[in-house]
Amino acid sequence: MTALRQESSDTDEALQQVRAIATASGSSFLWGMRLLPKPRRDAMYAIYAFCRAVDDIADDGGAAPDKQRDLASWRAEIERLYDGCPETPIARALLRPVKDYRLPKEEFHAVIDGMEMDAREDIRAPDMETFRLYCRRVAGAVGVLSVHAFGAEEPQARDLALAEGDALQFTNILRDIGEDAERGRLYLPRDLLLRHGIDSRDPVTVASDPRLPAVCFDLAAMAEERFNEARRLMASCRRGPMRPARIMLAVYQRLLTRLQKEGWADINIRVRLPKAEKLWIALRNGF
Repeated sequence: MTALRQESSDTDEALQQVRAIATASGSSFLWGMRLLPKPRRDAMYAIYAFCRAVDDIADDGGAAPDKQRDLASWRAEIERLYDGCPETPIARALLRPVKDYRLPKEEFHAVIDGMEMDAREDIRAPDMETFRLYCRRVAGAVGVLSVHAFGAEEPQARDLALAEGDALQFTNILRDIGEDAERGRLYLPRDLLLRHGIDSRDPVTVASDPRLPAVCFDLAAMAEERFNEARRLMASCRRGPMRPARIMLAVYQRLLTRLQKEGWADINIRVRLPKAEKLWIALRNGF
């Protein structure tokens, strides 16, 4: 087999792997991705697989030094990717998207920076500046990579990605309070907790505090501001490339509304949208 044929075979195997990772996830992410042309869809699958890989490192129950070592390996792999010689299947699947869609290297590193915040120690009631930095890294960076893969070229696309990243991440945090508490994590900003008289940083203690819903409604209001900003910016972008972003925005805004309706009365019940509802949202916003 010639070197060219071997390279093509390796790329095909890498693409199969990232597709399998993405489609097995069951993530809401998939609803918008299916509308993309195949090369851009494969780019998004590769971005998702990278995010899944580094997130799994941060969420692993191992020791902090081991997590940091594994994340450092990914930093080195991103450098190899941009030098044109990646070693892992996920990075090989990213090779063409990096060239074709000019994916910014610094945003891959920003995602790893965010995972390192989780890996160093469990995040517990960060101050607002740290909270926003964390969301910028773990969500905003993914948004910036995504709009490049979508083909959005307007100057507003980057700000849209950051606004939508915040909106989605705030919503995820509000959905996962109970699950995060079980892991020893508390992402709710300390500023909001103190506003309602909660001075504990213990996740389990905060999760059972009767004042918690008031904190959640405050963060939900912050999420709504970012949803509104994302929608405003989306109006300035071409409709076609932004179809996946529009679907994700609609799905998560519906999820936030559902969370507000439930009122965080029982944070151990994970609020979800039925598959049929997600399909309806995708059809309504995708065409």
